[in-house]
This record gives sequence, C-alpha cells and structure tokens, in this order.
Amino acid sequence: MSLLPELRYPTVPELVSSARMLAAGHPGLCALREVGVSREGRPLHLLSVGRARRTVLVVAGAHANEPAGGPTLLALAERVLHERVLRDGVSWHFLLCADPDGASLHITPAPRSLLDYHRGFYRPAGPEQPEWSPSVLPPDRLPPETLALTGVIDELRPYLQVTLHGTDLGGSWVQLTKDIPGLAEPFAKSAAELHIPVETGASDAAGWPASGPGVHVLPTRESGVAYPSMPDDARHSTWYHAHRYGGLTAVVEVPMWASDLVDDVAPHPAPAAALHRLAERLLGDTLEVERVLADALPRLEGVDGPLLRAAKWVLELVPGLAADWMHTQPADDSMAYVGSVDAFARRLPLRAAAMLLRVLRETDDRAAPLLERLVVDWSDSFAERFHARWVPLEHQIEHQSRTVVAAALYARERAA
Repeated sequence: MSLLPELRYPTVPELVSSARMLAAGHPGLCALREVGVSREGRPLHLLSVGRARRTVLVVAGAHANEPAGGPTLLALAERVLHERVLRDGVSWHFLLCADPDGASLHITPAPRSLLDYHRGFYRPAGPEQPEWSPSVLPPDRLPPETLALTGVIDELRPYLQVTLHGTDLGGSWVQLTKDIPGLAEPFAKSAAELHIPVETGASDAAGWPASGPGVHVLPTRESGVAYPSMPDDARHSTWYHAHRYGGLTAVVEVPMWASDLVDDVAPHPAPAAALHRLAERLLGDTLEVERVLADALPRLEGVDGPLLRAAKWVLELVPGLAADWMHTQPADDSMAYVGSVDAFARRLPLRAAAMLLRVLRETDDRAAPLLERLVVDWSDSFAERFHARWVPLEHQIEHQSRTVVAAALYARERAA
C-alpha cells in the first residue's frame, strides 16, 4: 500500500512525512536524519534502511522539474524493507530531495498536459544545481546542497549511487559512470512491459558508448565531448564523487510523456542537415524570448530571483549549442538521435519562456500575454510533433524502481 493518499507527485514535506512514518514503524531497521540545510534554510533528509557497511545511495530531486524520483524513492524504501534479499549485506540510503529550494518553485505536482507542466516550470541555473555545480563553480563556491550530497557520499562510500532523473517528453535511458554488465537486459524488459520507449539516441548522452540499447557509459575524462559549448560536463559533476571510494553512479531517466519517435534506430538520411535546421529553429525561437526579455528588463529593475536567473542562463546556452549542432559532426546518425535533438531544441526556449512568464505575471508586466501565447503554442506543438502520450505515474515509478534494483544487484556482483 502506498504511503501517499493518492498516486501523484508528492511535495517535499509529504516525502519527509512519509519517510518519518516508515522510520517510526521500523525503528530497528530505519532511521531518518538531517544531513544538511539548503541556501534558504530547508533541511535535507536522509532515510536509511539497514545497517550493513556496504551501501547503496539513492538520490531524488536533483532537478526540480523531474518529480518522479520522489515517489520512486518511497516505493524503493518500502520494497527494501519488505524484501530481505535486497538487504543481504547491503544497507540502503535515500536522500529525499537534493534541492528542496528548487522543488518549492516547480509547482506542477499533477500536470494534465505539457502546457500545465510548463505553467509551473522551474529548473535552476547550472551553478545552482546540486549535482552540476562542481562542473561550473570553483570548490570554495559550491552551494550547501552540493556539500551535503558529497558529504553523504564521503560518509557512506557507496558501491553504487543512483540518482533519479526524468524527462518531460521522450523515452527512458540510463547513464553510467562505469559499466554495469547485465543491466541492459532487465532495463529493456521493464520498459517493454510498461510500454515505455527506450531513448536509444538520447542527446544527454551524445557520443557516449552504449553497453546496450538506452544504457550509456560516460566517456573517460580525457575524451572529447559532443557539445563543447555546454558548461556542465558530467565528468566533473557529483556523479564522479563515488569513484574515489571505488563506486559508480547510475542515472535513471524516465519520461512523463512518452514518444515512440525516440527509439527508432534506423539511420537518418541526412543527420547533419537536420541538425543545422534544428539549430536555426532554436536560434529563431530563442530570439523571440530574448526580445520579450529585452523589452521587459527596464521594468524589472531590482528583480533578480531564481526564476529570472534561470531563464537568462538558458538563453545564454543557446548560441554555443546551436553552433555545436551546425559545425560539428553529429554524434549519432540515427532517427532517434535527431528526434532527441529536436526535443532538446524545443525545450530550451520553451523553458526560458515559461520561467520568464512566471516573473512577468508576478510583476503584472504588460509583456506577459505575448509570452503566454508562445508558451501555449510551443507546448502544444511539442506534444503534437512527438505524439505525446502520458505514462501512468505507477509505470514511471515501477520502471525506475526495477531499474534501480537491477543496477544494485548487478553492481554488487561487479564490486564483489
């Protein structure tokens, strides 16, 4: 039975309340404690199940706009409690939300459409994201959420860290900092059973070697990157922090809305030309948002909240990324990869517009109606282009949970 009164994306206070109930009901096995405090003073909570020295760490909420990790984490904690074999020589530790400040600003717990999702959208600027900040900030400027996360890794020394991520529209995929042989088969089987497409050409993993469909292994630190302009290099993120203790990190992505266009492995007839067109569209869409921002900025004097910072940061990424797509060889020539880049090119200006719209509404700015039309039109065209279909939340949770358990079991064999 679920700890939540209804099946939906829970808030962070609800996650903490559910974890507290678990700990109170199983005092010999469970413990809940604070492991840090956010920039705005919100506590970061760690739920531990079992006392073995070998550990698995599961992290939810690293990105505020990816809410499936919270309910997945609760489902995993319950499963670990009730399946003794999962605790055989292993303790499990669950960071309930790595960015509670961000989670408080992303306000779509039960979206009915991509438009609903974007009306309450928030994703922090890169330097404010707990997992990515080490790739863009010097060590003495890391936010407290990042220090809390790395502190937990230092304490637990997990053989496996799993961080639960999600995408708005697309398919499911896994990113590994080291290969986990055998994981691809249960991952693919789970996705097929739950009618979730496998994103075989995910732009997030462009240029990475694959150990199986949708299972990507990070290149070495010495390898080149597919998008040189992007500042948030995964190889310098907190994902690598577990390596100093012989561990590895698995990132499990699951979609809110599925698209069968992202698992087509057939070769694209002209991938370079397609990416050039997508880059041009990205630049054009971004220019529309920049015009609204330039018009509104004089009226926003003194406004510098996280929504505005995040919108500006997204817009600043675009010129370099568009140049990457125009002037470098495509990292993959499949239909799936071009489709994933298409989705990426739609997301960036839409997200910037959605966050800027929230700022303009809060200030009752006259430019809000224009931006509202862009958010509505782009959300609708995104869903239509990719034939978006909602993935039932129970399927999102089940697929992530199965993949985490499989990763823990196979990685334990690898580390033995």
